[in-house]
Amino acid sequence: MHIMTGKDAAGGGLRERKKRATRAALAEAAVRLAAEHGADQVTVEAISAAAGVSVRTFFNYFDSRDDAFVVVDADASERVRQAFLAAPPELPPLEALREALAAELREAERQHELWSLHARVLRSAPHLLVRNLGAQMADESGLAEAIARRIRAGDDPDDDAVASGGGTADPEAVPHRDQPDTAGARPGSHLETARPEGDADRAAPGLYPRLLAAVAGTAVRVSVQHWCERPDELSFADVFREVFDLLAAGLPAPAR
Repeated sequence: MHIMTGKDAAGGGLRERKKRATRAALAEAAVRLAAEHGADQVTVEAISAAAGVSVRTFFNYFDSRDDAFVVVDADASERVRQAFLAAPPELPPLEALREALAAELREAERQHELWSLHARVLRSAPHLLVRNLGAQMADESGLAEAIARRIRAGDDPDDDAVASGGGTADPEAVPHRDQPDTAGARPGSHLETARPEGDADRAAPGLYPRLLAAVAGTAVRVSVQHWCERPDELSFADVFREVFDLLAAGLPAPAR
């Protein structure tokens, strides 16, 4: 699941919103320039100039030029995970995940053109398509861990406080953006497999969390693709809701 959100995505204080807006402006500039000139012809200097920031500012948000084409919002998946973990415990995992994703995608209709351009850029540059797949796999892994954590919290009261945001996780177990990354990727970026707080010593997620995370990513991708092909027929919210309704119903065959 690789989510593209815009400058006005909900959540966070003023400083966070400004940072999110700057990252979104850089990513949008990169995608538009790549769609017009080809990704290989676009420079960091051109992206920075188009977004109205310095090259130094660019590297505060992205490790490389190619990251700007792929890592559109490095914090979006973390916001989805946190919203999912904070959802009311009585909600089934699929419904909690749908609500978390819907909140992040609420401005999707305004992103139609950019989403279409982004898909075109990826299709025209195989190395970016591979990089994007890696980002999606990292997102999926982090989401699977969050799903496993929420399920454990229902069985283990000791996990409840942390899963709902009311406890304190071990700071040594949580990568911080200012700490060095031994894997060579910027902490918090999609090049690093995200690991929810407190899960450093946990076993790998089981079958259900892995499957649900993969299904959610596919649901978002199919929703976006279906809506982009016929934006005048339905709103994105309607398509997204129908996709998750079909999943919740067990994917019954359509009536003839």
